[in-house]
Formats: sequence, C-alpha cells, structure tokens
Amino acid sequence: MSYQVLARKWRPKSFETLVGQDHVVRALSNALEQQRLHHAYLFTGTRGVGKTTLARILAKSLNCETGISAKPCGVCGACTEIDRGRFVDLIEVDAASNTQVDAMRDLLDNAQYTPTAGRFKVYIIAEVHMLSKSAFNAMLKTLEEPPAHVKFILATTDPQKVPVTVLSRCLQFNLRQMAGNSIIEHLQNILTQEAIPYQASALHLIARAADGSMRDALSLTDQAIAYGGQTVNEAEVRAMLGAIDQSYLYQLLNALLAGDGVALIAQAQAMEQRSLSFESALNDLAQLLHQIAVAQTVPDSVANDLPERAILLDLAQRIPAASLQLYYQIALLGRRDISLAPDEFAGFSMTLLRMLAFTPSQAERATTTHTPPAKILSATPAVAPHPDVAPIETNADVIVSQPAPEAQSPLSADTITTKTDAPMAVVGQFNGNWRGLVDQLKLGLARALSQNCELISFDENSISLSVPEAQKHLLLPNYQEKLSSAISQHFDRKIKLQFSVGGSGNTPAQQISQEKAQAQSTAQTAIDNDSFVQALINDFGAQIIPNSIKPI
Repeated sequence: MSYQVLARKWRPKSFETLVGQDHVVRALSNALEQQRLHHAYLFTGTRGVGKTTLARILAKSLNCETGISAKPCGVCGACTEIDRGRFVDLIEVDAASNTQVDAMRDLLDNAQYTPTAGRFKVYIIAEVHMLSKSAFNAMLKTLEEPPAHVKFILATTDPQKVPVTVLSRCLQFNLRQMAGNSIIEHLQNILTQEAIPYQASALHLIARAADGSMRDALSLTDQAIAYGGQTVNEAEVRAMLGAIDQSYLYQLLNALLAGDGVALIAQAQAMEQRSLSFESALNDLAQLLHQIAVAQTVPDSVANDLPERAILLDLAQRIPAASLQLYYQIALLGRRDISLAPDEFAGFSMTLLRMLAFTPSQAERATTTHTPPAKILSATPAVAPHPDVAPIETNADVIVSQPAPEAQSPLSADTITTKTDAPMAVVGQFNGNWRGLVDQLKLGLARALSQNCELISFDENSISLSVPEAQKHLLLPNYQEKLSSAISQHFDRKIKLQFSVGGSGNTPAQQISQEKAQAQSTAQTAIDNDSFVQALINDFGAQIIPNSIKPI
C-alpha cells in the first residue's frame, strides 16, 4: 500500500475532531440541529486552517443518510463516498484554475438538475477570489435565486477580492490561525498513535515554523520524520528548518546589553553575509522581545519544554523592563520604515544603533560623565527638594522607630559620595524616604515591585512594606529576593523585608501618577488662561486640542 501523508491521513472527518475552530463549529452545529440552513457559506482564513476540510464535513452533515445532523454517521454510503472524494453530488472546483466565465456557466447550468444520490447538490469552490468579474456576475444570479437542492460553500484566503454583492449573499465565517499550543497537542496525539518517538521541544519548533497552519505543521512533521529516520528530535528539526535557529538574535541582545557597538555591527554584517532577510529579522526580534517581556512578568508561563526556555529566562533577568519596552518599540518602527532606508542593511543597522543610543544605561553613563563632582553628605542630611520626587508623609498611625544616634555610622568623604539632585537614604541608615531609596537602587526586574510598595515601618534591621491588592501579583519570590538583596547591599548589612497586602496605596508609583496628573492639570489651566491663546480662539476660531498639551 502506498504511503499516505499525515495531512491527508489525519484530516478531520467530523466537527468533533476539527482543531482550533470552535467558534465556527458551534455556529454550524447549532444551525444544522435547528435546520436553519443557508444556501451559501463563505469560509475565509489563511492557508491550512481547515476551510476545505470544514466544507467537506458540512457536506456530509447535509447528505448523511441518517438525516441532516451536526454528527454525520461516517459509515453510510454518502459519508464514505464524500470521505473518499467520489460523491457524485459533491462538486469541488478550484477557482484558481477555472477563472473564466464559460467554466462557471457550465457549472451553474448543471446546478439546475436535482441531486443524483444525495439530499443536496453541494458546490465547494476553493480560492473563489480568483474568479474573473464576469464569472462572479454569472454566479450572482444563482446565488440570488438558488434552487432548493443546491448549497454553495465558498472558500478564500483573500475575502477583500470577493465582490460585496457576493459577500452579502453568504454566511461568512472567519477561520482563525491555529494557536501554537493547539498545533503541538495535535502533533503529539498523531505521533503517539503513529508510534513515532518525538521530543516536545522539536514540536515547538515545527509549530513556530507552521505559523498558524495545521497543514504546514503536518507537512513539516512528515519531513522531520523522513529527515530523522522515523524520529522527531530537536537537533534534527533545527538542522532541517535552518532559518528557525535564531542564535543571531541572542547575540544582538548580548551586544546591546554590553553596550558593544562594534559587536553589534559585526553581527549585522555576518547576517548580511548569510543573506538573511533583515525585515524578517526585525520581526523575529520583536517576537523574541515579546517572549522575554512575558517571561519577566509571568516566569511560570514559559513552557518547561520550550527549547529557548533557559535563554529567555536569562535575558528576562538581565534586560531592564524599561529597556525591553524601548527595544520592542524601536524594532516595530524599524520594521515599518525599513523599506524607506537606502537599503535593508542600512535600515537594520540603524535600528540597532538607535537601540544602543537610547538604552537607559547608556544615557545614565553619559549623564554621569558630565555631572559635576558630588557633594559629601553629612550623617544627618537635609534632603533637597527635587522636581520629580516628593517626600513621603508618614501617617500618624504608622510605627516609625529611628536608630539611636550612637548607633549611626559616621560618614566620611571616602565612603559616601552621591549626586546632589536626588534625595538620599544614606548608607548605614534609612531616613524613611522610601521613594528616595528606590530611586537610588539598581533593581532591574524588581523595580516594579519596589515602586508599588508603601512603607509601613522600619528599624535598623528590617523594613515593613505593603503592596496594594491590585499589584499583589508582583510579590514573586525572585522579585522579593532581588529587592532585599539590593537594599542590603546599599546599606552594607542584612536588611529584612516584610511584605503584606493592603495599605493606603501611598506608593511611589501612585505618587508619580498623581504628580503627573497635577502637572497636566496645571498645564491645561495655564493654556486656558493664556491671553495669547484666548486671542487666537476669539479672533480666529482656534481650538485647543487637549491631548496636545504637555507639561514642561
């Protein structure tokens, strides 16, 4: 017996076995059970998501000898003949190879005759958008007044090219791209029943390469089985796919983190020599940055069998959240504008240099280079006001205990230097300014937690913090550990952090939000009261665009 490819062998034969299109299955099943049948259906979606398969299942449901049902028996003459592609009253047409009006007229002339063996004569027209304008016009008359025994099922990957006069006469269902998890689960089921050994990490690579197409995933699996000698292993799948090995992206991110412009350009040049598409590279880079951002926020969401799990978690620990968001935005803009660049290499390398130039750590180093020598703080510093930082007011019912004066460590010019424009919690003691302390710490991933903490109480060896209910998801063990480590390192002794959920919400994040809102309100008032602006409004009918007002 000749070999049958997986995509044909495991083609779903019922609604229950169809993967990833529950919204369409539910609507069609209800319509069939309630006998609310339309004369024309249009299935849209990208390649390999099940348009033709769904059409054949619907044809079986309409012609099953047991009656119209959402669960055709699969064993009667009509069902078996449809599965084999030999049912006389099921006419499948590829519009890509039958675009002319004469072919469509011949097809529609036969539609007038009653079915030979089935209940309905079903026409499945694939890639219907390829029909010519004349062919669409010929079809339109039959769609307007169809015979009772005829059902049309149209399928297309490009519904925008289908005339609206045709669209308006069809029930339209949009089939979604397959989720990666759905593809992986389906492949696991198939390979298990086929008794073919596989590695879950290899299936992740195949699902990613399939890009939402189940048919592509099955074809790649067939190829992987042949390539690996009846096994599906990660190393062999990587070698087979080639382009899926994205190690160059990790090298780019490592160069960015190191601030190494030479390595960055060298890697871009190496990619050019490999003839890689720079537009695709920017798309892949944006996808990788998204995965890292998810790993930062919800580390447990990264699948244990994901091939890049270790690398993703490592980068999630090393890339500050602000830098990550910046890189993602620059990658999207770079991909959008790459066609405007002198050439793809220039557009890609300029995008990387933009990331390097605007990396927060780079900016901080540049600022520090031009900052005047810092003044030495005394043991009891007077905190200077800062435009972006407001002191935290301690509530009356908060227990605050200060270290005894004799316990305070003396400070000298050799041990304490800092910039004069930020409030300080001096090394060796904490003055109760939690926001000022947070601004000084290099926290990375734990910064979100620190900015959403409210100071409850503190003493020499411990600090009690409260996190609002809405932000309690930030109380991850690794975030707490990083914050505790940073504070202990700052004060040069072990400081125990105690967390609770609740409080009044007087956190640095809330304070910053209120300050921004106040600044925006002040700016709005200033514009509204400005005499020149009022003159423009009165004399020329000018209008103020609220979203354009930004505080200075």
